[in-house]
Amino acid sequence: MATLNVDATSSSSPAALPGVSRFHHTPCYCEENVYLLCKKLSEDGIAKSDGSDLYVVFISNEKKQIPLWHQKASPRADGVILWDYHVICVQKRKDSNLPHLVWDLDSSLPFPSPLATYVAETIRPSFQLFSEFQRFFRIVHAPVFLRSFASDRRHMKDSAGNWISPPPSYEVIIAEDGTDHNLNEYMEMSSANVVKSIGPDTIDAVLNQKLGVLVSESHLEEFFSKIS
Repeated sequence: MATLNVDATSSSSPAALPGVSRFHHTPCYCEENVYLLCKKLSEDGIAKSDGSDLYVVFISNEKKQIPLWHQKASPRADGVILWDYHVICVQKRKDSNLPHLVWDLDSSLPFPSPLATYVAETIRPSFQLFSEFQRFFRIVHAPVFLRSFASDRRHMKDSAGNWISPPPSYEVIIAEDGTDHNLNEYMEMSSANVVKSIGPDTIDAVLNQKLGVLVSESHLEEFFSKIS
């Protein structure tokens, strides 16, 4: 995950939930941060032990230019930044009366934040963007992601093989089937692959397919309102 030149674009946390410091965070490696976050939420009993109430959401677009607000890496007062991609975790609450939560280790919003708050403050769908900055969201069920995701961090090296940003100290993540790198598959997004509506087939695909489904920002909250 790298930043781009942003000038190209036109409530408190629940007390029982842990703070950011409880989670491993390496700047610019949001996909790995979320991978470890999902594991810890499950291990610590904050999520279901199998992670079935967690969803990994990749945010990007065809041009790899997505504006998000309230990001710690931004030098601006409003926290807006252009990422090439970003990854967050969304948790469906055990109590259906409670709001879904967004776990974003790079956000300056309360951690975690209700999904509706995060969408309004970080994604800002009411903010008029040029078409090249429209965001797409790849939703993947966490249990599938934890089995299938792999990264050898090649995307964080320049043409000379030097690190663009220092890598995590732990070993690279390898998928259960032995795959050593497939991050690019999660990051690749095309408007042609965005689902037109949210129905049972969409939910089934998220629960069972390695790459989940691709939705527009207008369908993001709707998807989470329909999962049981």
